[in-house]
Formats: sequence, C-alpha cells, structure tokens
Amino acid sequence: MLSFLSGLLFAIAEFIFAIYSHSQSALTDAVYDASELVFIALLLFLTPLFHKPVSEKHPYGYFQVESIFVIIKSVMMLSVTMGVSAEVLDSALSGGNIVNNAQVSIFQCCLGVASIIIFLIMKRLNRNLSSPTIEAELLGWKLDIVYSMGMALAFLVSLYLKKTPLGFISPYFDQIVAVVVMVFMLPESIKVLWRAVKDVFLFSPNKVYMDEVKAICNPILDEYNFNPVFFDITKTGRHLWIAVYFRIEATSLEVASLSSAVSKVNKIMKEKFQECTCELILVP
Repeated sequence: MLSFLSGLLFAIAEFIFAIYSHSQSALTDAVYDASELVFIALLLFLTPLFHKPVSEKHPYGYFQVESIFVIIKSVMMLSVTMGVSAEVLDSALSGGNIVNNAQVSIFQCCLGVASIIIFLIMKRLNRNLSSPTIEAELLGWKLDIVYSMGMALAFLVSLYLKKTPLGFISPYFDQIVAVVVMVFMLPESIKVLWRAVKDVFLFSPNKVYMDEVKAICNPILDEYNFNPVFFDITKTGRHLWIAVYFRIEATSLEVASLSSAVSKVNKIMKEKFQECTCELILVP
C-alpha cells in the first residue's frame, strides 16, 4: 500500500512536470511508475492467496502466483522500456528537444530525496519478511533513487555544456540521459525476470541457497547417523521446499529419531529462510 500510494503521487507529479517542461526523460520516469502501479494494484487484492495452506489440489499452495506476477511485471517493464526507447530515439533523430536543465535537475533531486525516504521506510517495515514481490518493489525504488539522482547530477552538469565545445549536444541531452538510464535498468529487470521464471519452472535455486541448506542439514544428519544421498531443493515464490534423501547403516530406523531430526532441521531452516518446508526421506 505504501509503495502504491507513493508511486501514484510520483506518477502524477512526473506527468504534470513532463507536460510543463516537455522533458522526455521525466516522461520516461512517469511511464515506468504508472506501469508499476497496475501491478501493485493487482497484488493488493491477490496477496491473501499467497498465504493459503497447501492442499492435495494445490501441493505447492499459491506461492507460484507471486512468481507469475513478477514475470508479468518484468515483461511489462521490458516492453515499456523498449517502447519508450524507440520514442526517445525517434525524437532525437528529429532534431532533439531543448528543456530547462536547471528545472529538471531540481525536480529530479526532489524525487530522489523522496525515493530514499520511502525506500528506507519500506526496508525497515519489511526487514523480517522474505518475498520476491517485496524484493522486486525495493529494487524498483532503488532504481528510482539511482535514476533521479543520476538525472539531477547529469542535468546540473549539462548547464555548463553550452559553454564548451560539446554545446551541440545540448538539444539531445534529455534523450541521451533517458536512453542511458534505460540501458542500465535492463540488466536488473532481466535478472528479476529470470529468477521468477526459474521459480515457476521449479528449477533449483542458485548455488548460495544450495550451500546454505547443505551447511544447515549436514551437521544434523551427522548427529543422527544419516548419510545424505541427494538434496532436492525447489523455490516457489517466497517458499523454499527441501527434500533430503538419506541412507542409514543400521538395519532399522526409529520413528522417534526421524521425527526428532525433522523437527530440528525445520526449526533451524525456518529461522534462516522464514518460509520453508523440509522433509527427510529414507532411501532403501
């Protein structure tokens, strides 16, 4: 809700300023924020789904819904980036666009300061949660901070371009900044998209997750004389599913020992990953 209301105010302010100043870089920012609002509005209504329990019909619950929406958001942002980039390049090829650089610099600096405040508040409120949606939102605000402060600095520097041999760049500076910022945003957007795709197709999480899980499980397995054979680790949305297949040297296994080991490993895992289910499976 905080992200939605803040983004709404930002989008309105940016659209008004873009119309007033004819700045395409400000318009680019406004389009980004407006696109994100659609995604956040949907999440406000669908978030309760993520907390529904697992059932026979939905063995992974509704955690996948979150990943699907992150994919939709990422694809939407990439599409917007490509569309706005084409528009900006067309404007640049048509002779550029002269704007009041001092005005744009001050406006972007104000947005940057406001973004920092909102980012810090959101990070503090969500410090005890683990969610790809929250991570995506925090990343979005982080990019907004870099974008706004970078724009403010760039337009401040551009005030002195007219007095240098690079003065001919001045009419194109607004478009150049917009394109450069979008190019730098692309890798992060693609990274978030790829993580969500991996979650939807139940790919194994990255090596960091794998190593952390093994570092927690192996000492507990050793304590009960369980020999690990295979770690089946899947991440769906914010939830981590772990199945550890193991063998024993003895000819029999006490149910109490297995139950104790499962309880112990789940307790530690939930302290580490918050949303986590771990099971130990005996291999004959």
